[in-house]
Amino acid sequence: MNEPKIIDSGLSGGIAIVTGGSRGIGRAIVEILAASGMEVIFTFRDNSAAANEVIAANPGKKISAEQVDARDSAACAAFAEKIIDRTEKIDLLVNNAGVIRDNLLAMLDDDDIKAVLDTNVTGTFNMTRAVAPYMISKRRGKIVNISSVSGEKGGRGQTNYAASKGAINALTKALAVELAPRGITVNAVAPGVIETEMSRTVRELAGDQIQSRILLKRIGKPEDIANAVWFLSSKFADYITGEILHVDGGFKME
Repeated sequence: MNEPKIIDSGLSGGIAIVTGGSRGIGRAIVEILAASGMEVIFTFRDNSAAANEVIAANPGKKISAEQVDARDSAACAAFAEKIIDRTEKIDLLVNNAGVIRDNLLAMLDDDDIKAVLDTNVTGTFNMTRAVAPYMISKRRGKIVNISSVSGEKGGRGQTNYAASKGAINALTKALAVELAPRGITVNAVAPGVIETEMSRTVRELAGDQIQSRILLKRIGKPEDIANAVWFLSSKFADYITGEILHVDGGFKME
């Protein structure tokens, strides 16, 4: 009987940054990248207990956490410089940190709009601006942004969130053009409805209705998104850039 082949993803020995990596999709991304042999440094904003739990649950893996607010450009720059000083390279950036403040437009207050745009859009700009120069100097690297199906197919009560993810899609495509000559790929993964703490309220309010609009008739799992991020981060996606990969079970296609 032939031994199964070990597939080399090209990730082993690499350095990855994952923003918002302590829960849900972010945690699944951290764990799959670490399992592939990467050293993963993930950021969290305020929940140190959740961050420590990720590290404790993955003994033997090269996983560490740093408290960084992606909305703070100076903090992002200092964080990236700290990583470079120690490792001398950053091979992968996954911009995952994000928040939701759903409500009807007329009922959104200023902070509902500001919090979502500052975290989801400005936070992605800040961390990417901090990391990209180091990738450019090496003329290699990969950036994967976490978008959402809402960026193209917004729903009721999601004007702020949909606007933020539409911006991520546009950023991804423009940055792919900008960085391609430097050997850097930029892509995004657009999840549908995923079984996370962030989506719990929506799922509890309209679970059956949502599931009926998913062709595969199930809510997605964080691992479904992590697998897509792994692919775009691996050598198997070296010839893919500027793409928005929808991982949504066929959500809203009907």
